[in-house]
Formats: sequence, structure tokens, C-alpha cells
Amino acid sequence: MKAAVVGSGGWGTALALCLLRNGHETLLWSHSRQKAEEMEKTRQNKMLPGVLLPENLQIAWDPTSVAGHPLVVIACPSVHIRSVCRQVAPFLDENAVLVSVTKGIEPGSLLRMSQIVREETHREVAVLTGPSHAEEVAKNIPTACVAASENQALAELVQDAFMSDSFRVYTSADVIGSELGGALKNVIALCAGVSDGMGNGDNTKAMLMTRGLTEIARLGVAMGARKETFAGLAGVGDLIVTCTSQHSRNRRAGILMGQGKSPQEAMEAVGAVVEGYYAAKSAWELARKLGVEMPIIHGAYRALYENVDVKTVLKSLLCRARKAETEDAGWL
Repeated sequence: MKAAVVGSGGWGTALALCLLRNGHETLLWSHSRQKAEEMEKTRQNKMLPGVLLPENLQIAWDPTSVAGHPLVVIACPSVHIRSVCRQVAPFLDENAVLVSVTKGIEPGSLLRMSQIVREETHREVAVLTGPSHAEEVAKNIPTACVAASENQALAELVQDAFMSDSFRVYTSADVIGSELGGALKNVIALCAGVSDGMGNGDNTKAMLMTRGLTEIARLGVAMGARKETFAGLAGVGDLIVTCTSQHSRNRRAGILMGQGKSPQEAMEAVGAVVEGYYAAKSAWELARKLGVEMPIIHGAYRALYENVDVKTVLKSLLCRARKAETEDAGWL
């Protein structure tokens, strides 16, 4: 199968390598001509140090290059996904299958990434998500993900395209839960990083991760997701890896905030898109809209957008009214 990956960041490049290893004729598209030409020349992507790009991986910057590819993976940052989809949409094959691998919620519209891709391309869209740092996938380190679509045949097509002896793919019909788990774990990872940066221990991180997952699932169920999704790869799996990994940009940004840097200073120091920053605002807007209690998400919003000191936020979380652990859990 001919496959195109739209977005040449670390994740897009790693998935292009995954498809290439599976024998698919693969194109990696970059919005930047300069970056595309640099990768073509050096056979490297600065986002993935030490990973060589095979000569048979096609690299392009012209949006017309996506034509003729029945499988198209959308892998650009959430803040650019709508504009990039508009750029490539006129050149997509009529029956092209699209796979959204971007994790986030659009500010304002509060749409999930697959909804934006469908809105801009008028094509059927599946989702590929799970605990999958690009740095490890690119090096063929064993990984498992979820291909989600309400169309079982489409989910299985994506499963077949990516499945290998080092990249296992499960199918799911729960697109909402799969996308929310992937988007909102970035916010919790920021919080876990803040805790690490403040010098707190494993107890605090475990608290934030566990109660954070409860909040994510509570919102998901309110939006129509299946509660069991949050106990799987797209939920707790993705949360664990993002809150604990050295590769996590969201955790790294949080650590810097915990050490005293402002959100803007932390993101500049990370030097790459920190999806949790944007997701925090959208998640809090969704929580207010649906009347869902999400104190950790609200705390992240206050620290990121209202300049509330992170120590004050943490204290306010610990001093909330007493309650039973499963009270209003919504998914247990």
C-alpha cells in the first residue's frame, strides 16, 4: 500500500518508519520546504537524534505529493491541524483513508482532532493512539497502540497497516474515549512534572495520576465514551508513559514550572510543542460546559492561564472537602 504521513515531527517520522518497515511505499510530508530538503540531504530528523532515515523513505514539501496515496496519516501539532488539512485536502484521493494521530482538543470549537480532520477533508477518519513515544517507535522498541473507529473494517485496515512484531495494534470502536485519553493525559503529565520539579515524591505523582485519570474518565463518560477505554492503552497506558518518561515534553515543561519558571519560559526551554498547555484550556472549557467536576484540570488551568502559583494550586487540591474515593467517579 502507498502511504503518506502528513507532518514531519518526531511522531510523524516514527510512524513513517513503522509503515516503511512493513513494506509500504511511504512518503513523509513536511510543511517546510527547508526542513524537507534538509532531511532529504542528511537523512536525519533533528527531533529523533541518532535515527537514520532510509533512502527509500520519500520526503516532500509540496502538498500535491499526497495524491495517489490511499492511506494518509495526519501527524501535525494540534494547533496546526486545521490549516494543514485545508492545505492537503484538495489533493487527497477520493477514497483515501485518513488516520489522525494528533492528540488534543481545539480551543474554541472544543472539537477532537478526528472531528477537525473529517470536517476539513470530508473523508472517513480513524484514530491511532496509545503509549507510544516517537523516540522509541523510531528505534523499533516494542510498543502497543489502539486503532479506533466506529467502522470496524476501517479500524482493522489501520491495524493491518501498522501491525508488526514490534508494534502491536488493538482495535476499538470508542473514538471519543481513545482521543480524550490521549489529549488530556498531557495535562496530567504537566501536573506530574510540576510535582517532580517542586521536589515532591512518588506519592504525590501517584495521587495526581490516579485522580487525574478519574477526572479524564468522568469527562469522557459525560461525552459518550466507554468507561473501559480509560483502563486500557488509550487511557491509563498513555497516562503512565507520559507522566513518567524522560521523553515526555509535557512532563519536562512541568518540571521547569515546578522549579520556578513561567509556563511561557518552560515551553520555550522545551523547544517543541507542549500539547498539555493547549489541552488544559479546552478541557476546562469542556468541564464547565458539561458540568463535570475536574479539580486537577482546573488547577492546571489556573497555573497556566491565571498565573496562580503552583504551590497554591497543590494546596488547594489537598484541602478540598472530604469525600469517598469512588464518589462521583463516573466510570468505576
